Amino acid sequence: MATRLGLRCTCGKVRGTAEVSPDSGNRLVCYCDDCQAFARFLARDDVMDPAGGTDIFQMAPAALRITEGAELLRCVRLSDKGLYRWYTECCRTPIGNMVGARFPFIGVIHAFMDDEGGSRSLDDALGKPLGFILGKFAIGGLPPHAHPKMPLPLLARCIRLVLGWWITGQGSPSPFFDAKTRAPRVAPRVLGVPERQALRRVAT
Repeated sequence: MATRLGLRCTCGKVRGTAEVSPDSGNRLVCYCDDCQAFARFLARDDVMDPAGGTDIFQMAPAALRITEGAELLRCVRLSDKGLYRWYTECCRTPIGNMVGARFPFIGVIHAFMDDEGGSRSLDDALGKPLGFILGKFAIGGLPPHAHPKMPLPLLARCIRLVLGWWITGQGSPSPFFDAKTRAPRVAPRVLGVPERQALRRVAT
């Protein structure tokens, strides 16, 4: 059964809600160099664990609402074909990662999830992480609990969920893309190669 989880940035100017349950998405920890670069772009190393992992919940965009501070949403892409990585201008809190308007998927980052004093932990609302992926990029070498890439059962679950969201139209409405034009609501900043490489070099 889905529950409504509060969302807020660190300073509280951007807020929202998400309808979530352990069965409605995938909670995982990603160690990829792109997620690490995103955290460093924001100067928010605090969103990563010591090995560079980011706790993410993959869910349908239509299950997420921004209720306050939508004018403070910003977007960056690490390359011209990279993921749309959303964050807040006010305190540079990472919100989530998306492939695009036509792909019904957002990976919401734990730093944007806050039940504002509620009794539920993220484990209660989302379940424990189902996998620790792309560990080959982890700081200090592959963690013992991580997979170097993506376990096949978790990949199959991701594909099944995304297909279900696509069939049922759960990609829209989205707080991040216009429903008619499918354009991002905020023009993304696209990083150049030197800037992207500098962010990644920090992680090596």
